[in-house]
Amino acid sequence: MLGIGCGFDTKGAGQIEIKHPKKESPIIHKILDTREDWVESVKLLLVSYFNNDHEVEFDYSLIRKEGERIKGFGGVSSGYKPLEQCHKDLRITLNKNINKSISITTIVDIMNIIGKCVVSGNLRRTAELALGDYNNPEYLDLKNYKKNPHREAYGWTSNNSVFAEVGMKYREAAQRTAINGEPGYGWMENMKNYSRMNNGPDGKDVRACGTNPCAEQTLEHMEMCCLVESFPNNHKTLEDYLITLKYAYLYAKTVTLGKTHWAETNRVTLRNRRIGCSMSGIVQFITKNGLHSLKQWCEEGYKAIEYYDTVYSDWLAIPKSIKKTSVKPSGSVSLVAGATPGMHFPESRFYIRRMRLSKFSELVKPLEKAGYHIEPCFGSEETTVVVEIPVDVGEGIRTIDQVSMWEQLSLAAFLQRHWADNQVSCTVTFQENEADQIEYALNYFQYQLKGVSFLPKLKKGAAYPQMPYEEINEERYKEMDKKIKSIKFKSINNEEAEIERFCSNDVCSIK
Repeated sequence: MLGIGCGFDTKGAGQIEIKHPKKESPIIHKILDTREDWVESVKLLLVSYFNNDHEVEFDYSLIRKEGERIKGFGGVSSGYKPLEQCHKDLRITLNKNINKSISITTIVDIMNIIGKCVVSGNLRRTAELALGDYNNPEYLDLKNYKKNPHREAYGWTSNNSVFAEVGMKYREAAQRTAINGEPGYGWMENMKNYSRMNNGPDGKDVRACGTNPCAEQTLEHMEMCCLVESFPNNHKTLEDYLITLKYAYLYAKTVTLGKTHWAETNRVTLRNRRIGCSMSGIVQFITKNGLHSLKQWCEEGYKAIEYYDTVYSDWLAIPKSIKKTSVKPSGSVSLVAGATPGMHFPESRFYIRRMRLSKFSELVKPLEKAGYHIEPCFGSEETTVVVEIPVDVGEGIRTIDQVSMWEQLSLAAFLQRHWADNQVSCTVTFQENEADQIEYALNYFQYQLKGVSFLPKLKKGAAYPQMPYEEINEERYKEMDKKIKSIKFKSINNEEAEIERFCSNDVCSIK
């Protein structure tokens, strides 16, 4: 509800029996107009099924109406409907499992339903990473909507990966990955035992239990990622880039000095001081300067960050950071900087970039008037829209069509050796004729990577509705671009949001 991602696993399957709440004397909960009480309402509903408590009925009358401004968080209210729908969907899911032990499917369903609600609630975003057993067919088939048609409306809210083991048999999981790109793979022993993969095992991260949703930072239980992005291709010299890295490091390290709402998170942050100085626009840099120059900049940049960490940790009288570098998948930030995202090659010379907005957002009308195509969001039609932005990455940069699955994996391994002591977030796009090679690729790269996910490159259509990137041809690009005019934001109220400094008490109001 604070707009951050969340990782979770399915190890709780079978540990709770779902009971029907008691019908007599239902509890009436009037939901306050705060994020905390949205969360509390979901907790009360779940507990009523897990503890066989009294049924909970909700009063949504105090939640502001849709379209009203939110000063603290910015934007406008989505109203109570996304939360009401979340409650309805959770009841449907739980009622189907009365007197049964909670299953892997039910755990992921609950998390995905909550994620869909969060996305529908205006400016908030969600990124969920589910982690499960690579030997379990139930988990592996969660994104098979022929077997699980009920999940299609919300299954997209999580990336599903498996706890991979070095030396495991990859065939069963890889066959499913070949269909729609999931599951992804995370090797916990590599995360725990290695920093950069070229330095040998050091055991710095033995408490790690998973990653952040995009898998660029290994994390302990209740630990948050702390990331800052840099763009080497926007620098003319290594010396200039090292100056940028100094400020990037200082920003990230300073963030670790702050406190969150949670004592458990504060404790692990104080101990680890984990940060992730990231690179984006990597393929642009390689195109202009070559791979050897990238190796030099990675090695010299890492040395500089280690030096800064020694100096400033001593000056601040705090522990040195357990790990310091990552490669984010990037997205909006790289678009603002005119950079390709993370280590990824562009989808094509011309493509559609899609973004989600609340249908009540003040940005919708200016975008419509400017000629951008806007349509209802699949699965959240009442509250969310999708905006299509045509993109031309320019000449000279190789696109994903020109790069094999093996080269993408090799670049990820290169960055895991020479730059990232946390992790490289890598989504490998594979061609149809490469699908049967995924098993063998995983066998080779299990010794060089900490995590990886895949995405099929389809000739027609898309792997799922409204994918974030979709290849188009030049004719379609020009047709879309011709309709677009300058965006005018004069109609938007430019009133500044009230800055939140966490909470002055036990409740953070979204007024």
